[in-house]
Amino acid sequence: MAEDLVFMMGKYEARVPTDCLYSKSHLWLRKDGLRYQVGFTAYSVRLLQDVYFLDWSVDPGTQVFEKQEIGEVESSKALSTLYAPFDGRIVEFNELLLDDPSGINTDGYGNGWLFTFETDAEPLTPEQYLEVLEGGWEKTQNMLKGQVN
Repeated sequence: MAEDLVFMMGKYEARVPTDCLYSKSHLWLRKDGLRYQVGFTAYSVRLLQDVYFLDWSVDPGTQVFEKQEIGEVESSKALSTLYAPFDGRIVEFNELLLDDPSGINTDGYGNGWLFTFETDAEPLTPEQYLEVLEGGWEKTQNMLKGQVN
């Protein structure tokens, strides 16, 4: 198995596992048969910080479109809307996270997965996702500085 790629967020590392594919909206997708298991990337968890509430606005089995609102996540930083990464179908949600979303913070690439998803889209490779991070990091830093000032 190839070693994880790493994106440096200032002094913090954001791992980019090479056994996953990615969306531009900072979700990882891991092939599981004909479906993908989907979760937040280390980059998105680092920006959100401590996630403590998760709620879905669609039901399992729902056909969704890329960038369609599918839920909300609340963290120590903000309340954020969650969007579908691609056109496809939400198969199931990780029910354990509804009672205790701490798995997102502690095991984001494992038990902290969000939902399973069927799509015909072609997700980004780890290398392509790293390019997305590098291309948007300056803008992200400016946004974060604006929140602090």
